[in-house]
Amino acid sequence: MQITRDLRNQRFWRGLGFHGFAALGIFSVALSLFDLFSPDTLGKFNLPEILVLPAAALAYALWKSWPYPVEQHYSSPDTKVRLVTGDLFDQNANLVIGMSDFFDVETPHIIAENSVQGQFLSRVYRHDVSALRADLNSALAGKAPIETGVTKPGNSTRYALGTVACVRRHRTHYFCVAYTAMDGNNNVSTSIGVLWEALEKLWNEVRSRSNGDPVAAPIIGLGQSGMSTILPIQDAIRFLILSFMFASRHQRVCEELVIVIRPQDERRIDMLEIQDFLLSLKKS
Repeated sequence: MQITRDLRNQRFWRGLGFHGFAALGIFSVALSLFDLFSPDTLGKFNLPEILVLPAAALAYALWKSWPYPVEQHYSSPDTKVRLVTGDLFDQNANLVIGMSDFFDVETPHIIAENSVQGQFLSRVYRHDVSALRADLNSALAGKAPIETGVTKPGNSTRYALGTVACVRRHRTHYFCVAYTAMDGNNNVSTSIGVLWEALEKLWNEVRSRSNGDPVAAPIIGLGQSGMSTILPIQDAIRFLILSFMFASRHQRVCEELVIVIRPQDERRIDMLEIQDFLLSLKKS
């Protein structure tokens, strides 16, 4: 369980020790001052001070250090960032779907069936490739391609990296963002610069199309893009949060960003560190 893993985290014990000793010092000084100005009052309570003070300090430290749900609300702009472990497609929110610059949809030879894009086809479109392709083509109708007639399996029309095709299905917006470049063998790649620019364009599209409703996103860059060696999972989460917050400070994007973590990835993430990171953005 996540909570037991957090309790074994050194960050938890460091926080517990820091807040505990700080509280013990403050409570001791406060009690001494009270006893100095009212010397006969404490004796009436007959309290074992040697136990009460450490117990009170421990209770305060536990309250301050206990691993709560990883989320943070920001007043300027009025938005919220939350991390959850679960299934992206079970979220009650609009969804972010990562794609390549060709917006291919066929599985399994071009798109992996277990990828977010593959699940998008199977779970939202019930494996109806034609319907998904039609909706994507409709969403891309107003966007000029940068190359056509490319010889490769699957789609032959390439769009600029950062292009977002917003598909609406069953009252949910699916923001399909191209953040990887696909070659003639259907291998994909990207870079941090490309990813940052793609996210900027994604937030612009979310801002204009979501009506402020929450948006849920997977951890971007963990699949076949090759970014996991450059941007480990902990950094990938911070990268996604930073991108969203910078865009939100320029102009509010939506009421909430939900970052969805796959259960198999949860053990690789220091949730307490992410919570500290979210809090640091509130203070900055």
